[in-house]
Amino acid sequence: PPRKRTRISAPFHFGEAEVEQNKQPSIDVLPDECLVEIFKRISGGKERSSCACVSKHWLMLLTSIRKGEYESSKVVKENVGSNSEEDDGYLTRCLEGKKATDMRLAAVAVGTSGHGGLGKLSIRGSSSSRGVTNFGLSAVARGCPSLKVLSLWNVPRVGDEGLCEIAKECHLLEKLDLCQCPHLSNKGLIAIAANCPNLTALSIQSCPKIGNEGLQAIGKLCPKLQSISIKDCPLVGDHGVSSLLSSASSVLSKVKLQGLSITDFSLAVIGHYGKSVTNLMLSGLQNVSEKGFWVMGNAQGLQKLVSFTIASCWGVTDVSLEAIGKGCANLKQMCLRRCCFVSGDGLVAFAKSAGSLECLQLEECNRVTQSGVIGVLSNCGLKSLTLVKCMGIKDISLEAPLSSSCNSLKSLSIRNCPGFGTASLAMVGRLCPQLQHVDLSGLCGITDAGLLPLLENCEAGLVKVNLSGCLNLTDEVVLHLTKLHGATLELLSLNGCRRITDASLAAVAENCVFLSDLDVSRCAITDVGIAALSHAEQLNLQVLSFSGCSGVSNKSMTFLKKLGKTLVG
Repeated sequence: PPRKRTRISAPFHFGEAEVEQNKQPSIDVLPDECLVEIFKRISGGKERSSCACVSKHWLMLLTSIRKGEYESSKVVKENVGSNSEEDDGYLTRCLEGKKATDMRLAAVAVGTSGHGGLGKLSIRGSSSSRGVTNFGLSAVARGCPSLKVLSLWNVPRVGDEGLCEIAKECHLLEKLDLCQCPHLSNKGLIAIAANCPNLTALSIQSCPKIGNEGLQAIGKLCPKLQSISIKDCPLVGDHGVSSLLSSASSVLSKVKLQGLSITDFSLAVIGHYGKSVTNLMLSGLQNVSEKGFWVMGNAQGLQKLVSFTIASCWGVTDVSLEAIGKGCANLKQMCLRRCCFVSGDGLVAFAKSAGSLECLQLEECNRVTQSGVIGVLSNCGLKSLTLVKCMGIKDISLEAPLSSSCNSLKSLSIRNCPGFGTASLAMVGRLCPQLQHVDLSGLCGITDAGLLPLLENCEAGLVKVNLSGCLNLTDEVVLHLTKLHGATLELLSLNGCRRITDASLAAVAENCVFLSDLDVSRCAITDVGIAALSHAEQLNLQVLSFSGCSGVSNKSMTFLKKLGKTLVG
């Protein structure tokens, strides 16, 4: 209420500017309650940001005010309606390392409120001494009710209090990503479940205090949940996973479970309730046996499953894999990593039972043999096959004629499989005449004699070819490749093929029309080869790599300038 200013009696001395200065009125004498009331009446976000720049004290006061408490917000709500917050959330902010502090978060909360509102916030690698705490997260919650995406990675000082404040204020939250947050527990997750009904994606990794109760609440109270990822959380078990999947089965489409102590029971629940699941990843589930995967396949609930990745799960065997193939009628992409009990025969049985399979990827599956690979190609309509570090493949010439060709295969990638040699490659070449993408990087054993039949049998025209690390290949392969497929070739990598010389570059310059990416790093090329490329009339290279080519000197600068008309890298 208005009142008379208190009279101050003090001796007055001429010439003493200091006393004169003390008599000047100052806003600092006002108590915090008055300053807060003044700040609430500041109309625009720009003006509030200016106030926040005055001092840390003013910044802290501004962060204590909720966005809805400003007079301008009340006027907008009266005129436009109570759902005006839904129009906010245009801005994205990411704080990493030393920049992730409470002060910066407070500044973000105040600064973004008048410029469209904060929609996405990522905090990564916060310092353990000066990093983000519950205070900073609470400031964001009060100032940014439009927040839709929150990512917290390695923030050891944030606990349930901060996450509960986010849940209390940010009801529009759709995606939550929590990684290495040791002080977050079920309490914070339950608060999110109770207050954020729009949550569609949840990712939890290495949060040792989050367990079954939090997941159970998410499943019951978040009806729009579409994606769930849980990794390395020791308190998460069958009860939490099964409750979540059975409650959210109607819309849940993406599921990732890694490094958890769940058993066969959880996989049975996935097989029964996963009616909407399209993408599934299971990794490092040491307590799941063959029976769990077998039951999951035979439950017949995964009819919409399109992409399935299994890594380091001892329960995957020939028997369980075949059951998965029969139970997932629409499975198109299958990736098996470090599944040491899957053999070539099991792979063939799986390929026959999975009628819709298009892409198969095998990494470090060491019981898979050459006959298994040939059997898979002969018995299903694969479009893409990838083999990485499969040490069980041995290069054996099969005397029996190949039963049928695989005309559907467009992409073949065989990387770092030392046993895959000339004989194997020749058989694949005869089996797959429609190849367009070929990646044979790291196959030290293949020679010109093994690769030439494949090049000659490719009827569709090769588009991308990666031969990096194939040490025994010579210019003869490149000459044949460019003559046969120069009209379609767009990418060629010969990195580390030390027997490739300038003759190959001359062939590329003469025959390749659409080649845009060429890598001849660590090859035996010289200035002569670069000159040949620069004189090509139809060549339009965009990326050229020749690192480690000691035969290239300053003489090539003139040729590179000419190539530079089309080069971007």
